[in-house]
Amino acid sequence: MMGPKQVAQGALFYDFSIEEFVPGDHPLRGIDRFLDLSEVRPLLAPSYGSHGRPSIDPELMFRMLLLGYCQGIRSERRLCEEVHVNLAYRWFCKLDLTDPVPDHSTFSKNRHGRFRESGLFRHLFETVLQRCIDEGLVGGDSFGVDASLIPANANQTRGIDSKAGLPPDLTSRAVDEYLETLDDAAFGGSTKVVPKYISPVDPAARWTGADGGAAFFAYSTNCMVDLDNAVIVDVEPSVPIRTAETFAARRMIDRISERFGMSPRKLVGDTGYGSAEMLGWLVEERCIAPHIPVWDKSKRTDGTFSREDFVFDPATDSYTCPAGKTLKTSWRNFTTPRATNVSKDGLIRYRARKQDCDACALKAQCCPTQPARKVLRSVHEAARDIARDIRKTDAYMTSFIQRRKVEMLFAHLKRYIGVPEMRLRGPKGAYEQFQLAATAQNLRKLAKLAPKPQPTG
Repeated sequence: MMGPKQVAQGALFYDFSIEEFVPGDHPLRGIDRFLDLSEVRPLLAPSYGSHGRPSIDPELMFRMLLLGYCQGIRSERRLCEEVHVNLAYRWFCKLDLTDPVPDHSTFSKNRHGRFRESGLFRHLFETVLQRCIDEGLVGGDSFGVDASLIPANANQTRGIDSKAGLPPDLTSRAVDEYLETLDDAAFGGSTKVVPKYISPVDPAARWTGADGGAAFFAYSTNCMVDLDNAVIVDVEPSVPIRTAETFAARRMIDRISERFGMSPRKLVGDTGYGSAEMLGWLVEERCIAPHIPVWDKSKRTDGTFSREDFVFDPATDSYTCPAGKTLKTSWRNFTTPRATNVSKDGLIRYRARKQDCDACALKAQCCPTQPARKVLRSVHEAARDIARDIRKTDAYMTSFIQRRKVEMLFAHLKRYIGVPEMRLRGPKGAYEQFQLAATAQNLRKLAKLAPKPQPTG
């Protein structure tokens, strides 16, 4: 028998519980299990007055922000709409069926004031990371580092010629943050090279063509990842310049050691981290094995001998050329020994004697256009040699494969977390986005890998 037609009728009373309508295996339940916001209110307490109208619960706003990153919802206006209609989202935000959802403008007003000044984004990231450590997901022995370009929230066709500079009457929060970071080694202090264009709406974003295509304004998100389970142990924004990215890597290693007492045994990275200064810092100051290709431009392509054809003798601090002649830093005999002359770029110059080169049968293959051959050696060449030796091992091939875990996190960031491009502007906006995105990625990792508690009784 056909049943009666269903007609919507408003009931006078409802017996309804959101808890019963959210499945037990819903991903947000796993994330909520590891989310601890107990320190949010104490940290923000100094930012609130003792009088006036009660504010919106800051824990609610943080839950909504994290929800947006976990679910890949970029727009805060859309986030508020989704929380309004989605029962699982209401459950995660601790909202009842009739509780009002905050207006989207509330996030902007709090973000530029209380949240950033209190350091809550960093605190939340480190709280989740500590939980990953407690659950045994972080080994602390092998770290991988890499950077990825994130296009800035700036019109690529409206850049200002850097030679002209920014208009003197241009004022905005992003401009103030740009001026604050002019001496920061991860931003304005990373290079003396002036970019071709500068964005008036986000001056800290760098005009770059590093991806090989058309140039655009961008930031770099730098991630330090524990390679055991691909947990992000630190994140740092910078401009997309190699020197800025290597400085960001050093800053992250120091911060991890200071905050969590972890010092990796090895660091895995690409050639961008293979500069002499970076390898010297890793080997000589931090005793970290660099599983990193060496950035080496000494190979000659004109058919003459390269530096690798010369043999270095550390006992005499000299090179021997293919013809058996010696190259030294100085051929004068001083009564008082003098320190080795090191140039500003950290290179030591070894020179052969002119009379040896003039009588050499291999001069045409060595220095056909110079009176005598010279060889440049970095002050960190010993660290570079260690990196070269590591590259010949099977352990390096394992590290080369593990490095893909970092690259996969960037793909996950742009496709699922909803950060294919910047939404906020300025260095502080980059800090916020990258830290919240890394927090969301670690929470998802916890929910997936950490064992669920067994029911008792």
